[in-house]
Amino acid sequence: MLTNVKAVVFDLDGTLVDSMWIWKDIDVAFLKLYNREYPPDLQHKIEGMSFVETAHYFKKRFRLEDSVETIMRIWNDMARDKYLHNVPLKPGVPEFLTHLKSKGLKLGIATSNSVDLVKNIARVHGFHQYFDTIRTSCEAGKGKPFPDIYLMVAKDLMVNPKECLVFEDIPMGIMAGKNAGMKVCSVYDNYSKNQDLEKRQLAHYYIHTYQQILEGTYEVLDNA
Repeated sequence: MLTNVKAVVFDLDGTLVDSMWIWKDIDVAFLKLYNREYPPDLQHKIEGMSFVETAHYFKKRFRLEDSVETIMRIWNDMARDKYLHNVPLKPGVPEFLTHLKSKGLKLGIATSNSVDLVKNIARVHGFHQYFDTIRTSCEAGKGKPFPDIYLMVAKDLMVNPKECLVFEDIPMGIMAGKNAGMKVCSVYDNYSKNQDLEKRQLAHYYIHTYQQILEGTYEVLDNA
């Protein structure tokens, strides 16, 4: 998997940290503040959107009077404590990051989350030391599946996109990596387990845990 790879780029939520589950809880609680019901199609509709794009979507769909900035501030406030105390790293992450750095590879994060939350997560788990750049879709201007954020990270790392390997947990993210011309490894996440077939059809590799890469037991898919 790492052959001819000079940089490895990770999504954050559901990929490096086990956090996807908190966002439905946050969305339900947030909408209750405005006496709005949580629609069953919501998570699918906002998949891959940047933090700003999601706030615009909520404001328009639920006819909220608050500004986009206020909506994002409320989300950050609601999510901060959960990220600090209830969100663990995915299995094998520290060992795998250490392995990658020992091979001299450049590392980046490309996330749809907010800058505020990303900085807090990196500080709590101490993985900021591993990464050469951390970028958000808000900075890139477009969410996933557009490739902008991955191309931005590759530019930061001064690496050709074709020499980058991406780790992602949802179809929109996998498509963003592929649209950037990168190889993509799909990561199992309980939140998106109902999308496993689609993820396998899109990605080049598949893992349940990062230990599989160190052990050489990861799946090479037909797209590789």
